[in-house]
Amino acid sequence: MSTLTRLLTAETFALVPGSRHQELVAGEVIDQVPPGGVHGVVAAMLAALLIQWNRQTNQGFIGVESGFVLAHDPDTVRSPDVYYVRAERLPKNGLPEGFWPFAPDLAVEIVSPHDTADEVQAKVGEYLHAGTLAVWMVYPTTHLLVVHTPDGLARTYGLEATLDSVAFLPGFVLPINALF
Repeated sequence: MSTLTRLLTAETFALVPGSRHQELVAGEVIDQVPPGGVHGVVAAMLAALLIQWNRQTNQGFIGVESGFVLAHDPDTVRSPDVYYVRAERLPKNGLPEGFWPFAPDLAVEIVSPHDTADEVQAKVGEYLHAGTLAVWMVYPTTHLLVVHTPDGLARTYGLEATLDSVAFLPGFVLPINALF
């Protein structure tokens, strides 16, 4: 016996009760395990550092776990752990009540122990294909941050490194050891 899967649109997915720990990938709802303590603390620290930078520069909007429509027909909605959107990209009607209608400029994902390499690479590819300028994958267990960019490069920053010179985050400096 075969079953027929009904693909959802981003608009329909937004109405699904209890979709807080779910994402929409190619029209299908994907359940996610709620993040653990380390995950939450690392995400909060990075968001705080970005917010501190943004208060001084007023360059855009930093948030956590909001939905971004990355593709249509079938629709994909991802919710990065931390994100940044440049101010000039804000929709004319202001901050969206629902999902952002486009990809973030920066998507940060904190990699959990249960995430597979295939899942991580799929997320990176989806963000970059949708127009994200950089995807930061943070690995708390190994104290690494990997920056993925549209040119196909992945730059790895270890515990003693400092991430700076990010063109769309002018003046932002991130000592990697501040995250752990």
